[in-house]
Amino acid sequence: MNAVSRVMVELSVVLGRTTMPVRQLLKLGRGAVIDLDAKHEDLCWIYANGELIARGEIMMVGEKIGVTISEMTTQFLD
Repeated sequence: MNAVSRVMVELSVVLGRTTMPVRQLLKLGRGAVIDLDAKHEDLCWIYANGELIARGEIMMVGEKIGVTISEMTTQFLD
């Protein structure tokens, strides 16, 4: 178990996507709001080391945001 605890995994959660020109991206400042193509009830994508492993639902846990895994991808289960 000790060897497993030292394995590093980069997790990313994608809530939605958008497209914008680079000039608009460069104008963004701290606290800027970016409109995404997702609604609050949509599933998010969960990636481990750049590979899609699951879909999940966003949830609030007190003041923090969490993700509940709702489905695993078949490629991850193989």
